[in-house]
Amino acid sequence: MDRYKAMFARLDADNQGAFVPFVMLGDPDIDTSERIISQLIDSGADALELGIPYSDPIADGPTIQAASIRALDSHVTPDSCFSLLKRLRQRYPDTPIGLLLYSNLVMAKGIDNFYTQAKEAGVDSILIADVPLREATPFLEVAKSTGVAQILIAPPNATEETLSQIGEHSHGYTYLLGRAGVTGVETAADTPADALINKLTEYQCAPPLLGFGISTPQQVKTAIKAGAAGAISGSATVNLIADNLDDINAMTKALDEFVGKMKAATKKD
Repeated sequence: MDRYKAMFARLDADNQGAFVPFVMLGDPDIDTSERIISQLIDSGADALELGIPYSDPIADGPTIQAASIRALDSHVTPDSCFSLLKRLRQRYPDTPIGLLLYSNLVMAKGIDNFYTQAKEAGVDSILIADVPLREATPFLEVAKSTGVAQILIAPPNATEETLSQIGEHSHGYTYLLGRAGVTGVETAADTPADALINKLTEYQCAPPLLGFGISTPQQVKTAIKAGAAGAISGSATVNLIADNLDDINAMTKALDEFVGKMKAATKKD
């Protein structure tokens, strides 16, 4: 059983949804990033979604853009990110780890090489933010051959055709957009209609995790009540890093408290 399937099976047995924080690998530097990610898992995160710093993150708002800049200023590279991922995988053998990144980072290494390197580092899934489903075939083929789950995005206005294609190709989980636009806590998620989640189930899509604009326990609770398998929180998590750059102990304490509250909200009524 792969790590995502094992996680969802465990959570279903415990009557819980998944809480998945996002942070940028290497933010603000490699050593601190390793401590941050370890803290997220130790505090109760069910899985991780991690970025690789990139100079033109078009799907990201200012919070995650700033995280990329901090990491790039610390000379973080994809190779140093993969080295960090290998260390984390050795320490946490069962936690699902996904990457959310941009196609240029993949193409620079070559799709086959990038996915192979990711798999060897212990990565479970890859979501490429700037590749629409209609252009995803080369990535889907390499994902299948390397055993990495290609994560697909279900937008709020997904057509029947899109949902059918997601159902055919999705593995790991489905990234369900809480709203249109870029990442950030400035605009709250619009809880998806039960009908859309029911459609994802009808088309046998991988379990949906709601992302974009998730920053409070109530939003997590509402998402799960609507039928989502869990929630992803990026900018709210990264903000805690940005707010405590001068005090790493305060940063990890804030992250611990945040993850604890968000995870508690995944308990189903």
